[in-house]
Amino acid sequence: MDLKMPSKIQILLQAGVVFAQQVYIPANETGRPYCTAGPTTTVQPNSSTPSYYFRPFSYTLTETVRTATPVESLPATTYGPAFTDVSHLLPNLSTTSWGNYNPNTSATATDDGVPYGQAAFSSVWAAASLADITSGLYSTTVSPTPVPTKELVYPPPLYFAPHNCYQFPKDFIFGVAGAAAQVEGAAASEGRTPAVPDFFGQTGAAMMPEGAYDTDFTAIENYYLYKQDIERLAAIGMKHYSFSIAWSRVLPFALPGTPVNSQAIEHYDDLINFILEKGMVPMVTLTHFDTPLILIGGTVENLLTRSYYGLFNIGYQNETFQEAFVNYGKLIMAHFADRVPYWITFNEPQFGAISGPSVDNILKSHARLYHFYHDELGGSGQVSIKMGASPVVPQVPTNQSHVEAALHYNRFYIDTWLNPLALGQDYPEDYKMAIQDYVPLTQADLEFLNNTIDFLAVDIYSTSSVYPVVPDLAACAANNDTASNPHYPSCVGTTHTTTTGWLMGPHAEYTTYTTAGYLRTQLQYLWSGFRRPIVVSEFGFALAAGAAETLDDERLDVARSEYYVAALGEMLRSAWEDGVHVAGAVMWSWADNWEWGSFAHRFGLQYVNRTTQERFYRRSFFDAVDFVEARRARE
Repeated sequence: MDLKMPSKIQILLQAGVVFAQQVYIPANETGRPYCTAGPTTTVQPNSSTPSYYFRPFSYTLTETVRTATPVESLPATTYGPAFTDVSHLLPNLSTTSWGNYNPNTSATATDDGVPYGQAAFSSVWAAASLADITSGLYSTTVSPTPVPTKELVYPPPLYFAPHNCYQFPKDFIFGVAGAAAQVEGAAASEGRTPAVPDFFGQTGAAMMPEGAYDTDFTAIENYYLYKQDIERLAAIGMKHYSFSIAWSRVLPFALPGTPVNSQAIEHYDDLINFILEKGMVPMVTLTHFDTPLILIGGTVENLLTRSYYGLFNIGYQNETFQEAFVNYGKLIMAHFADRVPYWITFNEPQFGAISGPSVDNILKSHARLYHFYHDELGGSGQVSIKMGASPVVPQVPTNQSHVEAALHYNRFYIDTWLNPLALGQDYPEDYKMAIQDYVPLTQADLEFLNNTIDFLAVDIYSTSSVYPVVPDLAACAANNDTASNPHYPSCVGTTHTTTTGWLMGPHAEYTTYTTAGYLRTQLQYLWSGFRRPIVVSEFGFALAAGAAETLDDERLDVARSEYYVAALGEMLRSAWEDGVHVAGAVMWSWADNWEWGSFAHRFGLQYVNRTTQERFYRRSFFDAVDFVEARRARE
């Protein structure tokens, strides 16, 4: 939206009164704001009619061939001490290795009674009783091969594109993301034990209930194909790679004092080294919903807990969770702090935090790891936590009750986390009046939590418009019986329809997407309230499987291209026209993957043939990379 428009809405934030962009374009807004007054041409300037003439015919519009530019090698940079220099901070470590679990073999482990031995490892899987543990095409790391030049040829340019001359800063973070549970496969191989996501397909407890649930544990076999996958990302010019580490692969028995899986450390060590070798920058998430099953009681039934915050139980409320997670996080940070400049402790904690103690454990374990990284390791990189709820907008922005409903929603789902971590402030009243078992934060807690995010990471796929549904928010929030109070806990209504009756964006697989114009309002809310550089840590567009009939159709994903280009264009406008420090953007996902129970939802910048595990670039990958790198400042 154009900041010069006189119509704006007031949004009240804890920092004071700020202004956000109006979400509706005035009826008299011109459709060509980048044009000068009156049509012009190079042939006949300032004329209202064209000049007609003949000339010899030639194919002047045939495209020329250009190919993607691979990322350049990076100078060696150290962000912290080597593990050998800080291993004393993690006393009494022991390492070992395990084999694979295969329920269909007659072979059995012979070390019964040995704590944390192969028999104990197998017993964890046997107790999980998963329907099928599939193995894929690969059982060892695949050596990379160069990407053929013919795969790197750019598609014909998009016809519609943003019209501005803004630049991204030279150090703008631009990357792609994936998560261990969704791409690695090798679920029961080389010592990995069951984790929460392993059960989504079997139980139907997927994050999103649409689609056919799939219990194929191969995912896209990135555990063995990671070198080829990195080769492909570097070849198309991608600079940053965001990935998560599988907790139950590193610590199969999860708890402090249990052995570390040497094969897992070697795997992630080699992954990070190869990322750096190819000129890319690693960004590590410690947990992406994949808490070891041991920490939710070891039973599938415990997974199915429903709550006010999320769709399933991830174990955050477990009284042993905080110590277990901090122990795991210290282990990973100590091993890789020398080479990893960006760290995310939790992915989208709003999902799976099923109680007040859950929130308390997440906040305090995050802060403990932040202080460990900066104060004990002396790490010079950056640490954050990734928000899964993005700001909403009022359905009727001129109606104060709608504005207050939107602010209430934002305070409940976002400020609850960022007040303590960014500002050292208590939970908002919107949270405390709804969550009866919340754990009060003392002044000492607030001082410890304050300033423990170096940048603000938020996943923004779309937004909702919000409207009031109850006359008394406090009374609604006090009634946590969802059977009698369907509006609990937010006590507001949400929709993807504007007050004029139009959808805010297209329906697509997984969600309804909103047009990119709302993004600036969302970024302004976060920037004004929490005063931290913002990295849009996930954004993406899912297309339904089967929508395309041929590989060529799969690759020509114009709708996804337009989504990415429009969103990146609005990030530029947010920085240049609104003064918001947008520090980076990370696209989800670098390839079609397993979306929490289903392969039907395709977010990938690459299409994956799941029979052969071949990857194919989609045009959206070329368009997004080209949009950013063509606008990246060189100085």
